[in-house]
Amino acid sequence: MASRNYASVSKTVGQYLGRPKANGKYTVTLIPGDGIGPEISKAVEEIYDAAKVPIDWEPVDVTPSLINGITTIPKPAVDSIYKNTVALKGPLATPVGKGHQSLNLTLRRTFGLFANVRPCKSVEGYETPYKNVDTVLIRENTEGEYSGIEHVIVPGVVQSIKLITKKASTRVIKYAFEYARANNRPKVLVVHKCSIMKMSDGLFVKTAREVAKEYPDIELGFEILDNTALRLASDPSHFKSLVMVMPNLYGDILSDLSSGLIGGLGLTPSGNMGEKVAIFEAVHGSAPDIAGKGLANPTALLLSSCMMLRHMGLNPYGDKIESAVLKTIASSPANRTRDLKGTASTEHFTQAVISNL
Repeated sequence: MASRNYASVSKTVGQYLGRPKANGKYTVTLIPGDGIGPEISKAVEEIYDAAKVPIDWEPVDVTPSLINGITTIPKPAVDSIYKNTVALKGPLATPVGKGHQSLNLTLRRTFGLFANVRPCKSVEGYETPYKNVDTVLIRENTEGEYSGIEHVIVPGVVQSIKLITKKASTRVIKYAFEYARANNRPKVLVVHKCSIMKMSDGLFVKTAREVAKEYPDIELGFEILDNTALRLASDPSHFKSLVMVMPNLYGDILSDLSSGLIGGLGLTPSGNMGEKVAIFEAVHGSAPDIAGKGLANPTALLLSSCMMLRHMGLNPYGDKIESAVLKTIASSPANRTRDLKGTASTEHFTQAVISNL
């Protein structure tokens, strides 16, 4: 089964900065996560051992603390990620009722993860109402409505400020062009709402026009957010040869919509790219209701880890594992977990993937 070239980028943006050790292995930080996170992380470790991937895992705890009202990740975890420059992350649950901000948002801000890359491609053998989906969405990851700038003007009236800067816009748009060039997608589509937000989204659009001058081989297009959502839901084939790039909130919504086209977040890989660090993650929830029951689906974390391997230049291993995962899903409902209309346990799925390596 043909593999899918996730997360190949040119050396000028999002490059892997790590080096192998004397034994030829690379060290990767592992954030097992909460809920089902440890179970699916264990599945990844078992499959990597069977595939003889030259990686040593360095598990870290990211249980947050509040320092001066700011959610902070433990220093050993921060040091590990900066040292290794690449990490794989299971789903995280933000502590409730303790004043913490989203842990995922905290990670993005801590490491300057400016671009979220979400490729969505139909899985052969797993039927959905949509055929031959092949989309790539790149989302600005650090500002927009998620800047957290809110205040009460008077009781009953709250103002939330959407922050758009030229620096952040340039960085993520440039990344989108680099990704398009490296993955033979001839067009970058900027999704916006500058018909209404003329200054903020207008700046994003203006910046895209400026960046595009550096990439004469890549076509630049623009589309209003509403139209993109409609076209994605009606005929996603329009997006097969391009890369979408957009501000934070739009990307958050449309990336989940794209995931729904192929069967949900459980099948969707994701990578967060920074200038010095990259963190690859399963974007689905921690599912505490099924934690410890052997029902979790490791697919999203496995496919995200294949993005990670390609980012590290370990493409043959990424191709091998991805092919085994896709073959397993396509083989039989008996080898699929319940969220994929199957009957397999996490361990059964894991062993089936290993048998297909």
